[in-house]
Amino acid sequence: MNGEINCLDPGGFGAVTITKSITIDCHEVYGSILNALTNGINVAFDSFAGTDVRKTVNLRNLNLQGFDTGLTGIRIFGAGAGSFVNIEDCLINGNFGSPGTGIADQRTNGTLNVVNTTIRDMGGSGFTIASAAAGLIKATLSNVKVINAASGVGVGAGAAVHLSNSVVSSNSVAGIAISGGGINIDTTTISFNTIGVKQVGGSVNLSNNDLSFNSTGVSGTVSSHSNNRFTNNGAGGTITPIGSTTNPTGLQ
Repeated sequence: MNGEINCLDPGGFGAVTITKSITIDCHEVYGSILNALTNGINVAFDSFAGTDVRKTVNLRNLNLQGFDTGLTGIRIFGAGAGSFVNIEDCLINGNFGSPGTGIADQRTNGTLNVVNTTIRDMGGSGFTIASAAAGLIKATLSNVKVINAASGVGVGAGAAVHLSNSVVSSNSVAGIAISGGGINIDTTTISFNTIGVKQVGGSVNLSNNDLSFNSTGVSGTVSSHSNNRFTNNGAGGTITPIGSTTNPTGLQ
């Protein structure tokens, strides 16, 4: 419990299921997980011991290769009350088996932090974040890239997501797909997607983003500060300005 695994030699390592607080850190040495026909990393919070009060998993500098048949790169599930998952400097690639996801957070409750991570070539969503029950997953995604998936970032009920300083590009269904919960998007490029932002439920707030060269810029309704740039998109949905007479930009 609360231990650490480091990569001493470069190599390809098998899929892993995590059932206790741990750090897996390959930052100084190349570490890869080949997850053909399976998930790369399962984080099973229902299997954590009651004495594991930290409930924290740190994953750093791992390359997960689905080899075109992988299912999910990193799957997080279980009750997860008070749990934390931190993912840093990772690459997740090539999951085209069902559901074909990069990172799926399906806990009931918990916190997810993802930094400096690239997800590419997914048959499904780059990110899927939605509570398995009536809980809350708090997710911060910073400096992430999601390229060539079906949907870049998928948000569902019970998820509160902040996406910043990121690139979501060339996704065949939508860059951002939200059916519940809420997402705030700041200083992010959303480009070359079939739909830039697809909202069928939940709330979307935009600030200081570039939405460009999407076949449809916005589908559904989003709220936008005046500092967003919508350029060279096809037909869009409803863009509701954030602001008032005394604060017309909606900015402080």
